[in-house]
Amino acid sequence: MLSLAVTHTQNKAMNHWNRRRTLLTGLAGLAGMGSLPLSLASQAMAGIRKKRIPSSGAALPVIGLGSWLTFDAGPVQRRRDNVRNIIQAFFDRGGGMIDSSPMYATAQEVIGAALSKISNTHELFSATKVWIPGRRAGIWEMEGALKLWGLESFDLIHVHNLLDWQTHLPWLREWQQEGRVRHIGVTTSHGRRHEELLQIMTTQKLDFVQFTYNLANREAEQRLLPMAQDQGLAVVINRPSDGGSLFRQVGRQPLPAWAQEISCENWAQFFLKFIVSHPAVTCAIPATSNIEHLHENMGALQGGLPDAAMRLEMLRYFETVTA
Repeated sequence: MLSLAVTHTQNKAMNHWNRRRTLLTGLAGLAGMGSLPLSLASQAMAGIRKKRIPSSGAALPVIGLGSWLTFDAGPVQRRRDNVRNIIQAFFDRGGGMIDSSPMYATAQEVIGAALSKISNTHELFSATKVWIPGRRAGIWEMEGALKLWGLESFDLIHVHNLLDWQTHLPWLREWQQEGRVRHIGVTTSHGRRHEELLQIMTTQKLDFVQFTYNLANREAEQRLLPMAQDQGLAVVINRPSDGGSLFRQVGRQPLPAWAQEISCENWAQFFLKFIVSHPAVTCAIPATSNIEHLHENMGALQGGLPDAAMRLEMLRYFETVTA
């Protein structure tokens, strides 16, 4: 077993180096511009991996974009410009789902401002969450979210962390009938409240569920992922790198040579391809405020995915280098 007994500071530096070291050739020089030239963007769009949403049949790119912490730019123009560049690059690389929540402070307003200045947003799959108790308050919150995003309807509204879901799901179904939202669902995170989530999945009519799943937190494999398949639910995975801790755990350890067989050029793609290769998973939503990391993440949209045998090898290798 390999030892990773390094200080927190060393781990942080290693993580930063490892994320940077294997950017796709030619993208690094373009990253600062926030978008790719048309010819390269067209190449990047080729072979984008998508999965179908069971309830609607819509095809969704398997790598989305989270916004927790990273898009709370407030009034700082430099930070807002950075978010716009990241969202632009996200669409240039074939992205679809942008996930947010009123819980994320100014993120929704910042996303809306960015979308108003970006031209190629036709693939946007807008996803937000209601996060307040009470029917009237929930409707008010989501009407406000539509204004912040600059949209007439959402592709997906989740009930955030199951907060007052008994109250919100009925009016969200009304919104579905009115065409104000296309899909609805519920979320948990950090591996919490799985029993309640399972109960909701089996008793309520939903389109989506969102929860945590990654190489270090695989509890969802036991019941949540099989249940989602059985119930015909699309699955969004949050915290795919466990809040960045997976990068700190692997440090400067190299990828295995066989990772090339599934077009993994860096650890970000290794982590993401493990997740989205699960047959029950529809989309993972890594969050970042670093455009180079965005390009690394989006590389997981292309190339092969591991089969069941390789997924076991990925898990064994991760456990070896982090032991």
